[in-house]
Amino acid sequence: MTDHHHHAHDDDALADMLDLDAEVLHEYLAEVTTWLHERAGGRTVRILDLGAGTGTGTLALAERFPEAEVLAVDMSAPMLHRVRDKARALGMTDRIHTRQADLDAEWPAIEPVDLVWAAGSLHHLADPDRVLAEILAALRPGGLFAVAELESFPYFLPEDLGFGRPGLEARCHAVLHDGLRHGLPLLGSDWGPRLRKAGFTVEAERPFVIALAPPLPAATGRYAQASLRRLRTGLGERLGAEDRATLDTLLDGDAILSRTDLAVRTTRTVWLAGRP
Repeated sequence: MTDHHHHAHDDDALADMLDLDAEVLHEYLAEVTTWLHERAGGRTVRILDLGAGTGTGTLALAERFPEAEVLAVDMSAPMLHRVRDKARALGMTDRIHTRQADLDAEWPAIEPVDLVWAAGSLHHLADPDRVLAEILAALRPGGLFAVAELESFPYFLPEDLGFGRPGLEARCHAVLHDGLRHGLPLLGSDWGPRLRKAGFTVEAERPFVIALAPPLPAATGRYAQASLRRLRTGLGERLGAEDRATLDTLLDGDAILSRTDLAVRTTRTVWLAGRP
């Protein structure tokens, strides 16, 4: 398997997970965009979605702000391809545009915008302070910047799966976060101080606690499966042999889709910052 194919497959798996995330966390998205609409009001005509992925925020914002144009920026061409497909399906091609750019390399030339949305993307940046300065400059005075950060990978499983040693998911998370601290030290950051340092006024910080209980959205099983497969790949051999075997049994075929004891638990914090 060539490296390129491996990356393409990984991109696809991530894209699928992001699409499922949007489906399952639909209520959270509706709540956040409603709040943004209340705060930003009618003067919002140009919106920028940074690190747009498969367009979760792009589409939610385009629906919530029917007068606005949304520009989705991401470094992955296949992800942006999905954004365009969805925009076409929704008849929004005139309002949703895409731009491929690696924010670590250079800031794309864009006209001033009224609202910037960055969900789970800032923690990937090599130099977030430089990018925050660029975002501030791209906003018109009075414009708003919303940053959503994930506290952790979502939790899906009961303490006891009925096989293996209880507490599997908590152990997986412990190993994952240990590894992420090296690769993604900014994951779960408090963005308030950095936003202030960049010259923004932080107007609000709001945690959204997601705790879905039955009846769960139809896509929950597939979302848990895609997420845990990604987790399994990411953990590799760092997870103990017994836990690896338990996780592999859980992820074998579509076993997880028939479980009735899944849940979705996670917290996302949103900072709302203004350009003075």
